[in-house]
Amino acid sequence: MLPKRHYVLFVARNDDGGIMKISLPLYYVYGFLGAALVGAFTIVGLVGSYTRMLLKTEEFNQLRQENWSLRKNYRQVVEVAHDRDVQAASLGALASEVTALYGLGRNKVASVGARSSSSTAPTPAALTITDNVSQQDAMLFIAQFRALRSEALSGQVTRALEGGLSPSFVGDWKEFANAPTLWPLEGRITSGFGVRLDPMNGEGTFHTGIDIAAPYGSPVRAGGDGEVTAAQLGSGYGQSVELDHGHNMMTLYAHLSAIAVLPGQHVIRGQVIGYVGQSGRATGPHLHYEVRVNDIPVNPLAYLRTTYEKLWSKGGGTPTASGD
Repeated sequence: MLPKRHYVLFVARNDDGGIMKISLPLYYVYGFLGAALVGAFTIVGLVGSYTRMLLKTEEFNQLRQENWSLRKNYRQVVEVAHDRDVQAASLGALASEVTALYGLGRNKVASVGARSSSSTAPTPAALTITDNVSQQDAMLFIAQFRALRSEALSGQVTRALEGGLSPSFVGDWKEFANAPTLWPLEGRITSGFGVRLDPMNGEGTFHTGIDIAAPYGSPVRAGGDGEVTAAQLGSGYGQSVELDHGHNMMTLYAHLSAIAVLPGQHVIRGQVIGYVGQSGRATGPHLHYEVRVNDIPVNPLAYLRTTYEKLWSKGGGTPTASGD
């Protein structure tokens, strides 16, 4: 009978030099080797899993970076598209104004021709003066007379004529009465209406108004009679005031240092509504001034006619009405 195979481990003692023999059965060695192999495979598996996790994490970070870049590019495309839409709408509004002016010229020529022809033609019998006026017609004439008298006493006709209205105008002259024809403040125009380079990031953008440079704290006045629809603090415009002048026309005064009116308040032309500042996205103290028709930005220079000093010299305002 063969003896069982085993390994002998000799351990030398330090004190007396004696040797102690320890026998290790072979299956112990096999068990130890098996456990070592299992541990090695386990470590290799863990290392592989950790490596795959690192690769997936790197791929996820790369996808997240690409997603962020796509979002940024999308926002830029949306902003460019919005600027193009605003520019197209403004050009459309300008074309409408040119068309209206052309039609106005044709109406003037037609009216002059009609007056010249009517002055030479004999009066028809149907247009002779008669005393047969009904009570209803008389009441209508009286109502029209009172309306015209009220409008004349209100000064709207005078303001319309000062705003550039011709006496032969055949359109709605009331639109010119409250139109923002007054410069909100006197100063140098540092940026005009239209395409420009953004002073903050240097990229091309569409400027929806004009920038007027003035000392910090200079009074900003309403360009025309209207109602305050907004007086608030925004992220881009900073402290701003919006005025509704009727006839789908409004003005915006932005980057103010302080606001002097409240929402819902009625203001008159020349009244102080705020003060020049540098709030919002601004590189220096100035006023950003917009004119919008049907919520479409148009060139404010097409409406500006006079300054507050000229208006005051003509007796068009009073110190108490100006809000000072």
